[in-house]
Amino acid sequence: MASSLTITNLHAAYGSVRVLEDVSLRVGAGETVALLGTNGNGKSTLMKCIMGILRPRTGSIVVEIDGDRHELIGRSTEEIVDLGIALVPEGRRLFPKLSVEENLMLGASRRTARAQMGRNYDFCCATFPVLAERRRQLAGSLSGGEQQMLALARALMLAPRILLVDEPSVGLSPLLVSRTIDTIKLLKEQYQLTVLMSEQNFTQAIRIADRGYVIVHGQIAYEGRSAAEMNDNELIRKFYLGI
Repeated sequence: MASSLTITNLHAAYGSVRVLEDVSLRVGAGETVALLGTNGNGKSTLMKCIMGILRPRTGSIVVEIDGDRHELIGRSTEEIVDLGIALVPEGRRLFPKLSVEENLMLGASRRTARAQMGRNYDFCCATFPVLAERRRQLAGSLSGGEQQMLALARALMLAPRILLVDEPSVGLSPLLVSRTIDTIKLLKEQYQLTVLMSEQNFTQAIRIADRGYVIVHGQIAYEGRSAAEMNDNELIRKFYLGI
């Protein structure tokens, strides 16, 4: 069944430094939604709030999975992961001294995922043949693009229903950025995922996004109801396309 994410009037801070101000957004079932913004505008903070890494001051984060609604605020990260929500963090955050295969197996921590471990592992190897070839290699010795593949594959091993991807293009060449974005689209379609992707690269993100939001100084400055509408928006044309 379908999975969705709804964030309402979210405020978050690090101590006295306010980062998110009255943020509301929705990712509908089966959608890919882009959260666009330059560094320091709150994209990663929002991801941390969803995953229970940072507790918001006020607001609501609700997921609906198989017809059941779950408020995430107040839950531990482990509980949130167990609902089927996976994060591909900025910078990948792999275990560099463990092998590719060990990193993948650690991704299958959720009870449901353990039951599907073999199928998911085979799919990851088929989707990312280089990971199969280098399954005994230490994750820290992979190239940046290969590490991003591993981070995506590790999230897939969780058997997620909702996938959060934070800044997938960071540190990658333009060609690898394009391939990574295409892979996110493939994974979404193959596993019928609901995807929220934060990204600075508007041109790449909008290739696979159904719609999106622009976050500026911790507030939602613009909501685009379609990719075409976002392409025509003056704010985006000025800050992302240089027009």
